[in-house]
Amino acid sequence: MLTIWGRKTSSNVQALMWCVGELGLEYQRHDLGHRFGGLDTAAFRALNPNKTIPVLQDGDNPPLWETGAILRYLATQYGEQAFWPSDPTRRATIDKWAEWAKLNVAMAFTVPVFWQIVRTPVEQQDQTAIHRAVSDLEIKLAIADKELDQNTFLAGEHFTLADIQFGHVLYRYYDIDIVRAPLPHLRRYYERLTERPAFQHHVMLDYEDLRPFQTPTSGP
Repeated sequence: MLTIWGRKTSSNVQALMWCVGELGLEYQRHDLGHRFGGLDTAAFRALNPNKTIPVLQDGDNPPLWETGAILRYLATQYGEQAFWPSDPTRRATIDKWAEWAKLNVAMAFTVPVFWQIVRTPVEQQDQTAIHRAVSDLEIKLAIADKELDQNTFLAGEHFTLADIQFGHVLYRYYDIDIVRAPLPHLRRYYERLTERPAFQHHVMLDYEDLRPFQTPTSGP
């Protein structure tokens, strides 16, 4: 049994939970972070001194933190060959795209774009910075679009760990109110992901509670 700490609205937790769903693993998840709090407790610091989510513990094994490390552990321990091959060359190709997605897409989207649009009060949003961040992000997405013109999935013809690291941000990218570049192969890829039950259950989630609280104004 897997024990997971982290709220379901965290994008990193969503990547982890999507992987768990695709692998068909049993789990128990505890809501921590954001409005749930709990990251500053001594009990959680004993699990992760960085006080970040997600954290995963597999049975009595030591707790793991850092999403990429957790995903690679699950893929190695429970994934099939197509998802995470034992052959070093094939695995490195998948890992290359997984790392690329984390560093060039997920990090370029979550704080510069999503946080600015969803988690920042409207009156504090810097529209020039947002537009620049979207443009920078879409330079990287165009690389994936070109790859997806040739392949069904990011690292080839099979669904792999690279798709977890890359695809989990696409729901929010296509859901938020921005003008998007025409990337037809990426769009078709995303639509295929939305047909996967684990993606629907763990990634396509409402994120309204991440928006800043707005104090109602009284009428005149």
